[in-house]
Amino acid sequence: MFPKYMAHSLMLLALTLFLSSCTGVQVQPSASNFTQPDLTLEMLQIPQYDGYWYYAKAVKPTKGEPDDRGAPLPLSFLFNVKNPNPYTVSLEGIRFTVSFEGFDMITVNNSDQYLIPPQSTDHIRINTMITARSALLSLLVTGGFKLKEKGWSPWEALERWWEGIPAYEVPVTLKDGSATFSADGVSKVLPFELSFP
Repeated sequence: MFPKYMAHSLMLLALTLFLSSCTGVQVQPSASNFTQPDLTLEMLQIPQYDGYWYYAKAVKPTKGEPDDRGAPLPLSFLFNVKNPNPYTVSLEGIRFTVSFEGFDMITVNNSDQYLIPPQSTDHIRINTMITARSALLSLLVTGGFKLKEKGWSPWEALERWWEGIPAYEVPVTLKDGSATFSADGVSKVLPFELSFP
């Protein structure tokens, strides 16, 4: 017959082995246990700012060929992606339209793959750039009625955005957004609309 302390030790050892084997079991992704990851916009940054300017092709530049040119406005979006699942999830692609006060400027379609570890939050950075020239063309083609409603000229709108967005005085909205997540053949599409600030 075993002494009591040995029986307790054996039971404790068996319990420890059982629990350690349970924690080593990996959960396989399935449609029933795949929880949609969460996507938020943490920050909008302007990595380089050259002010607001525009010149027409009638103006002779100091160097280079004359043409219709406008100031660039690079935009860098930092997203938080939270994976609540007990397994790695892949962000397969993200798509959204950048809008300044209801005026659509550019659609971003990023198909890079990002792996988000289990039960963690990762950061994803997506960059794009708009120029005052491309924004002007967008306003002239599709924004005429909205500009009239606001009582703005295209030039007033451009100056407002190129000066106000870097100072975080004008909100930037990511609309009609979708992020595609997958894990071992199971996938979900997350629709989103986010603004900053």
